[in-house]
Amino acid sequence: MLYNLLSPLADDFIFFNLFRYLTFRTGAAIMTALVICFVIGPGMIRWLKSKQAEGQPIRADGPETHFKKAGTPTMGGLMELISVAISTLLWADLVNPFIWYALLVMAGFGAIGFADDYLKLTKKNTKGLSGKLKLLIQFAIGLVATFGIMSSLPDAIATEITIPFFKHLFINLSWFFIPWALVVMIGASNAVNLTDGLDGLAIVPVAIVAACFGLFSYIVGNAVFANYLQIPFIPGTGELAILCGALVGAAMGFLWFNAPPAMVFMGDTGSLAMGGVLGAIALMTKHELVLAIVGGLFVLETVSVIVQVASFKLTGKRVFRMAPLHHHFEKKGWSEPTVVIRFWIIAMILALVGLATLKLR
Repeated sequence: MLYNLLSPLADDFIFFNLFRYLTFRTGAAIMTALVICFVIGPGMIRWLKSKQAEGQPIRADGPETHFKKAGTPTMGGLMELISVAISTLLWADLVNPFIWYALLVMAGFGAIGFADDYLKLTKKNTKGLSGKLKLLIQFAIGLVATFGIMSSLPDAIATEITIPFFKHLFINLSWFFIPWALVVMIGASNAVNLTDGLDGLAIVPVAIVAACFGLFSYIVGNAVFANYLQIPFIPGTGELAILCGALVGAAMGFLWFNAPPAMVFMGDTGSLAMGGVLGAIALMTKHELVLAIVGGLFVLETVSVIVQVASFKLTGKRVFRMAPLHHHFEKKGWSEPTVVIRFWIIAMILALVGLATLKLR
């Protein structure tokens, strides 16, 4: 909003030229989202506690150490969604369609998570929305976003995917791009959701991935940098750096309250929304496969669940002591902070590998 209102004044007042710079607005978005989280966090936690007498239901078959978390409120993802939305609307170019489709996915998937969390609380169990219904609504929202993204991308690459580590290697999926896009958004959403099982575990990798895609967005939306690095130039995607910056700021603000021992849990409200919007940004910047590298921790957690379920159904035996993977290490005796910090380290290493794809081609 500020860009649309103030950047036209730059010709008369040199100060307003700042609002034309993506770097300035991205930094401002980070700080705005961070401050909003700090301001609304304590009040929201008190409000959530007043509405949730028993807090988030704890899995009966989970690690024994989790039972001491009983009474901790969930739906903390609301403060992230509010912070990201306000910060993005304040600093981004509101004429840019990529911003609106990304916000659509974030808000839509967040609403699904909110309904899921609400049902878990009212029913006092860990089931919430049925898996089929959740996927159906995600599919509907993702479908609308996919058509919007395709119409906003340049025609020449709208249905193509790029292959990392190779120069000018593209695969045109044609109409198969639609199911591909749905898999990316829904898969990323549920992968973050599966990872969100320990205090601070998911939110830091979300911030790391968002920071990486802020850089990708900036480069892909800049003709000079894109041509130099031999990646597709997509006009308008630079504005997504502001949304990514808001995600980083909101994640750091939320971590203040989610750090062990957590005062509030993100819940499906936050995890489904954060994963979904990262998937949408990856599609817009044509870095879907790089998302699987940068967000490799989320992939690893998801694969552990798939392997566990498949093994048990086929052989009656479990590969891990408990899935997702972070619970396996808890069952082996690792303390929660040890699991969390080591997984953060893995997330940072994978982010560096993903960033290397910009140059290693």
